[in-house]
Amino acid sequence: MTYQETIDYLYNQRPAFERQGAGGYKPGLQTSLDLDELFGHPHRDYRIIHVAGTNGKGSVSHMLAAILQLCGYRVGLFTSPHFVDFRERIRVDGEMIPQEEVVRFVEQFKQMDYHGVPSFFELTSTMAFRYFADKHVDIAVIETGMGGRLDSTNIVTPVLSVITNVSLDHTEFLGDTLPLIAAEKAGIIKPGVPVVIGEADEETRPVYEQTACRMGAPITFAQDCPEVIEVEHMTEPDRLVIHSTRFGTFACELTGDYQRNNINTVLAAERLLEQQGLKLKKSVLAAAMGNIKKLTGLIGRWMTITDEPCRTICDSGHNIAGITSVVNQLKHERYNHLHMVMGFMRDKDLQHILPLLPTEATYYYTHAHTSRAMPADELRDLAAQYGLIGESYPDVTAALDAARTAANCRDLIYIGGSMYLLAELFASIS
Repeated sequence: MTYQETIDYLYNQRPAFERQGAGGYKPGLQTSLDLDELFGHPHRDYRIIHVAGTNGKGSVSHMLAAILQLCGYRVGLFTSPHFVDFRERIRVDGEMIPQEEVVRFVEQFKQMDYHGVPSFFELTSTMAFRYFADKHVDIAVIETGMGGRLDSTNIVTPVLSVITNVSLDHTEFLGDTLPLIAAEKAGIIKPGVPVVIGEADEETRPVYEQTACRMGAPITFAQDCPEVIEVEHMTEPDRLVIHSTRFGTFACELTGDYQRNNINTVLAAERLLEQQGLKLKKSVLAAAMGNIKKLTGLIGRWMTITDEPCRTICDSGHNIAGITSVVNQLKHERYNHLHMVMGFMRDKDLQHILPLLPTEATYYYTHAHTSRAMPADELRDLAAQYGLIGESYPDVTAALDAARTAANCRDLIYIGGSMYLLAELFASIS
């Protein structure tokens, strides 16, 4: 098989939520356990940090990986979804899995006497576990998919579990209240394994506490013992300046305001890792946080992609909490007029998301080329009911071109609403 044939096999012959939506969602662990046995239980060969949450789990996973790399560990990193290349999901010390390794794994699977039909994510997570073992990693940072309890990655026993936060997203699968969603995320808590909770409120805290108590798992709420004291914005270069309790002042190249909570979660996790033998110097932390993108390949988080004809920013926020953070951040930006290139998946809670968006902006509605996306014309008409006026465009490139034509040098262009829209954006400019 060629690499492209292998990717087509993974996507087109395996159920995949990312392209099919509900039809590709396959909860439960039995298939993952079967695959794990077929491939020799590879995740038992190294230590694991398991990261779940509605928002921020990707940023937290990349930060932890960057820190561990500069501490001298060989680090595996499994995240999802990818933006441009499938191989973004599986990295060792920041380097993507080679194409030939993807092909080799799928060919090996096809030769096995397995009669089930694993989902895309089940097969992909097994691929990551096997590759990390083959590359002899010391530790792997494993990000869950949408859930936790029934997530394909939840066959592992980590040395540390991290849950960033919960908000209303994927409610048809995880539950339609915050406590129900928290219970699904809390499913990654393992007997005796320490867990860090990044953010919790009066509804979700008891869920985490009860689960941790039942599992005999030491629990830390990062917000109760904040490591981050103050955050400042630095413009040249674009950085967040973090003032912390244990590591003094350092700069982080992830600049979204929402990263404050993520950084606080990472520092709480680092404290627990220190208790397990990790030794982290201030200079190493500063170097890791200042070079996360280079060390791990992270993209798509409050990211400036160009300053021509004006500053153009994109972000992967796509649910109520994510869009709320984006809108709050936009309030702190300086510009004459705001141009917003937007596209959403049809299964998002748009009746609550759209009212959050600023009515004074000009909108350029578009869609990613997936059956899950809401067509641009339909989104335009729905958004107009909330006073969000704009035109529709056939793809993100056309929408961005229109925004650039209309904008002047003092304006701001924002692109977002869907990670899949950003994927097509990055593919067009790569």
